[in-house]
Amino acid sequence: MKYKRTWPALILVLTTLMICVGGSADSSERFVNQVTQRETRMSKRATGTFEVKLTPQDDKSAEGLGRMTIAKELHGDFEGTSTGQMLTSMTKTQGSAGYVAIERMTGTLHGRTGSFDLHHLGIMNRGTQQLTISVVPDSGTDQLTGITGTMTIKIADGKHSYEFDYNLPAGP
Repeated sequence: MKYKRTWPALILVLTTLMICVGGSADSSERFVNQVTQRETRMSKRATGTFEVKLTPQDDKSAEGLGRMTIAKELHGDFEGTSTGQMLTSMTKTQGSAGYVAIERMTGTLHGRTGSFDLHHLGIMNRGTQQLTISVVPDSGTDQLTGITGTMTIKIADGKHSYEFDYNLPAGP
């Protein structure tokens, strides 16, 4: 005999099992909420262009270290602005450097308004670049609450563009 497996049935069985082996109703409720949230998330990609203004700050704490403010105007699937701060390290070896940054994105993403924060980690090792940009967990607000994701930035012919792969809880 074959059993038809469905998420609601599986959740019920696992919840019952957790309670029987000593888990509390509280912990089983958290488990059900986590599974349900994973089931109802939307995976999407946003693309567009942006203009960026980096403003060096007068911070002469050590040779090769720098600090800048970030201001962006974004267009496309995300329409809005961002502000942030960047710390940089320039080495004496050409093509080697690093930066970290935090920026707050505020605007409309595929029709949903709110804000969220991005964390940047950039390393250049003798010309070879690595860049990771991720949504700061639990930083989403308003209709962007619960957002997760990663962004890539492309620069071609002096123009900046982005691709943002993200997940959100399903909306109303």
